[in-house]
Amino acid sequence: MRELFDAELNLTDRPMDRAALEAAVQRADVLAPTITDIIDADLISKAGPQLKMIANFGAGVDHIDIEAAVGRGLIVTNTPGVLTEDTADLAMTLILAVSRRIVEGAQVMQEGRFEGWSPTWMTGRKLWGKRLGIVGMGRIGQALARRAKAFGMQVHYHNRKPVPDMIAEELGATYWDDLDQMLARMDLISLNTPATKDTHHLLSARRLALLRPEAILVNTARGELIDEAALAEAVAQRRIAGVGLDVFEQEPKVHPGLLGHANVVLLPHLGSATIEARQDMGDRVIANIQTFANGHRPPDRVIPAMF
Repeated sequence: MRELFDAELNLTDRPMDRAALEAAVQRADVLAPTITDIIDADLISKAGPQLKMIANFGAGVDHIDIEAAVGRGLIVTNTPGVLTEDTADLAMTLILAVSRRIVEGAQVMQEGRFEGWSPTWMTGRKLWGKRLGIVGMGRIGQALARRAKAFGMQVHYHNRKPVPDMIAEELGATYWDDLDQMLARMDLISLNTPATKDTHHLLSARRLALLRPEAILVNTARGELIDEAALAEAVAQRRIAGVGLDVFEQEPKVHPGLLGHANVVLLPHLGSATIEARQDMGDRVIANIQTFANGHRPPDRVIPAMF
């Protein structure tokens, strides 16, 4: 950034507060926020006339009011694709960790409580032959499906529309147009869909009640997809076998009802937390800014559905 532009960097590795963001949009030509920076309509309305671009460091843009930005004539970009494999890896990690009680077992060893093998102790559930329901069959959903297929799982998915036949055949994936019907029949559910107005609390209390008692739920997408209070109640009442979460509805806060359960694995938003992914994200941000500065259309421009 510093080699190419007159850049002001936030070197604290902590989110800028509202006052700092307001000051930034009043003097910057390009704003490069992360997912923790809330770029809403009010902030955009306070931007100076020189602001022309919001180059997001991350794939998700639910923290940016895209319609307000585009309505003001701003270009918005993100970093799609570079997080796909890492996020799919983490989703598969959570599936394995919850199914095989990995975190619980590791804690036993750290605390010196292992007294030797026995036939029925610490038994989890196998993955081979299990039905995985993927909600959102975009890049990450498809990458997870490939991993699940390698583990011998049956891949099912719900999406706004079916994926092309060639991809469905490659993945051996079965499409469900009715989410409720799919949820009621799966052994495992993975959420891999963006957070939008339509997907807020996609897994509501009603839909959580559809899950089989033996089901495992994993979320590496956005916390707002799940009604966390309803999920905590389902865990407390043992209406679900296990939960693996990397994202949370009120992040970084976690619903207290999800803490302290052996069958709940919680991670601190590690989906894209690899050195390679973060480097690629930065490179993508720079490429978008440089392309725009050169008078061309950035490769990763985000356009709202209304346009």
